Amino acid sequence: MEVRDSYDSSYENDSLQKFLAGEPDDLPWMQDWLKMIRAASAGGRRFSRVRVVMVPLTDYSRFGVWCSQFTNGAGEDIRYVTRDEAVADGLPNHDYWLLDSRKLVRMNFDDGGRFEGGEIVEDPTMIVQHNYWRDVAWHRARRRDDFATE
Repeated sequence: MEVRDSYDSSYENDSLQKFLAGEPDDLPWMQDWLKMIRAASAGGRRFSRVRVVMVPLTDYSRFGVWCSQFTNGAGEDIRYVTRDEAVADGLPNHDYWLLDSRKLVRMNFDDGGRFEGGEIVEDPTMIVQHNYWRDVAWHRARRRDDFATE
């Protein structure tokens, strides 16, 4: 689950600026990720995520919706839920990954949105809680293409 309105990732800044200027971009920073998703998907692995976004979308979120067409095309399933819906459903306000529903990695960021690292959480109660939140978010979330056309 991703809940931030923006991320400060220096490797994607050029692409973000091109997107905002309406210029074409081949997203060089994303190509290895797309290859990995294609290979893993071909092998039967599933990649999915829910993004919580504020409406109206920030420039960064609009960029993320645009980029997700490529990751979805490679085999990932990215879906969207509004921040108001997430708050109403009691979803957490932090990013995390669940790996095979058994391993929880909580993502840590500084105030400017720079990634500071992932924290592996081994507490079974916390893992079950995050699985529950994932399921609630997934049930509420809209497919990328549906969300992009709304």
